[in-house]
Amino acid sequence: MDLEPGPNPACVQRARFSLYLFVSLWWVLCSFVYLIGCSSVMAETGAAAAVVNDLPVKRPRDEEEDIEKNGVSAVSMETESNNTNSISAVIPGWFSEISPMWPGEAHSLKVEKILFQGKSDYQNVMVFQSSTYGKVLVLDGVIQLTERDECAYQEMITHLPLCSIPNPKKVLVIGGGDGGVLREVSRHSSVEQIDICEIDKMVVDVSKQFFPSVAVGYEDPRVTLHIGDGVAFLKNVPEGTYDAVIVDSSDPIGPAQELFEKPFFQSVANALRPGGVLSTQAESIWLHMHIIEDIVANCRQIFKGSVNYAWTTVPTYPSGMIGFMLCSTEGPAVDFKHPVNPIDADDSHSKSRGPLKFYNKEIHTAAFCLPTFAKKVVDSK
Repeated sequence: MDLEPGPNPACVQRARFSLYLFVSLWWVLCSFVYLIGCSSVMAETGAAAAVVNDLPVKRPRDEEEDIEKNGVSAVSMETESNNTNSISAVIPGWFSEISPMWPGEAHSLKVEKILFQGKSDYQNVMVFQSSTYGKVLVLDGVIQLTERDECAYQEMITHLPLCSIPNPKKVLVIGGGDGGVLREVSRHSSVEQIDICEIDKMVVDVSKQFFPSVAVGYEDPRVTLHIGDGVAFLKNVPEGTYDAVIVDSSDPIGPAQELFEKPFFQSVANALRPGGVLSTQAESIWLHMHIIEDIVANCRQIFKGSVNYAWTTVPTYPSGMIGFMLCSTEGPAVDFKHPVNPIDADDSHSKSRGPLKFYNKEIHTAAFCLPTFAKKVVDSK
């Protein structure tokens, strides 16, 4: 049988070489394309990282120029004094209020211009012009008042107690260095003596400079300012001196903690006449029911007249509201829910103090209406 001749060895070798050359060139080409792609991705990633790093300070040119002109920059509120847990800061263009007192949330305001920054012996003090709430006073990173909504706090903490008793004559204010409570107390023509004890003189001076419509209360001749510790001041007050004590305190962190405890409430009760009244800042039902529960329990042990919790809305305070404890000593009965001294019936104060913006007799009564979850806790104590 004849066999077909096999392939030519030289042809096979040339074919193999051609195939090897083709594969090699293909691999080189693919590698080159891959390297170009990697370089492009790395360049884009680097650019993106640069953009991310620049985000806090990059902004349109006109806004950037405005910020430089108005002094709004990455200025942090130092918090070494007293309130070491505050993390609030002014970042370019915005102020954000963050605190362990309201974990997991923050309220922010756009800053138009920083007007003042200083550090007193007790706390950091800042004033800035906001876009929507006017000038804002900040102490240790926490908003104390804004021009737009301060009326809701100042009017309620003052008129809830003073409108609940007939003819109050002697009033003591603890804290309240901004002067807003003084402004409201001075609306009552029956009042003859107004004492205020504020620990931080810088707060008084800054308020007079930047919040004249709030600090106007200091101009009343019935007002006597005492710079010092309110707790110590109360201990030296003769028993039964005042018809009303109003405590405009900060949150119960650091030194202010003392203003929420039983010994302080006992000092207040001693300073009040029989049937005298206390009004004190008492936190938010949405954030601090555990604190409110303790305050109510302490007050019920000390004040044998009436103990009530009321509240008002303040948009720039955490959770948008704040509460008050309204208490009376044993003596003439005090019905806080039904005012007997209606300030809104007298408009003679409007010329010097401006008209009331928030308080009226209807909202006075409504302030004591609590949601079910809060009512259960307050009533149980």
